[in-house]
Amino acid sequence: MRLVADVMTPAPRCLAPDDSVRQAAQVMDELNVGALPVCEGRRVVGILTDRDIAVRVMARALAVSTTPVHAVMSRDVLCCYEDVPVEEAAALMRRGRVRRMPVLDRRRRIVGMVSLGDVATKASAELAGQALQEITEPTAAGSGPEQAVLPRRRGTRSPGTVLK
Repeated sequence: MRLVADVMTPAPRCLAPDDSVRQAAQVMDELNVGALPVCEGRRVVGILTDRDIAVRVMARALAVSTTPVHAVMSRDVLCCYEDVPVEEAAALMRRGRVRRMPVLDRRRRIVGMVSLGDVATKASAELAGQALQEITEPTAAGSGPEQAVLPRRRGTRSPGTVLK
């Protein structure tokens, strides 16, 4: 059984909430990625995607040089833990309709990023394909990561959480 820690990209580059959208876009371009976690220290406080930039920045005609990341980032971040099986993380991504998510240790500090691409190339192309098929299907308005997270009870080891 492969764990998320086995397939994730470790030690991801993080943005600070006060970084400009221009800086964020430059980092995305440099790293050839479509999403970056936004962190205060090692705590995830949001995620910025290329879609956030296209929809929130461009549609509102915001200045990329002066608009801080925190003004346009997604705040409800679907995350998973590094010690859960890849199958559970893929199921969480499928239910949350996300292609990539931050990976946390059990102290809720960021340790990596996992994408469906990571799942496909390092674990199971079939598993990633099933998740991608569901993610790309049209959905009812209002569904999102907040409905995808399994309940967390003290002392349990759920596969993921939504940080708000």
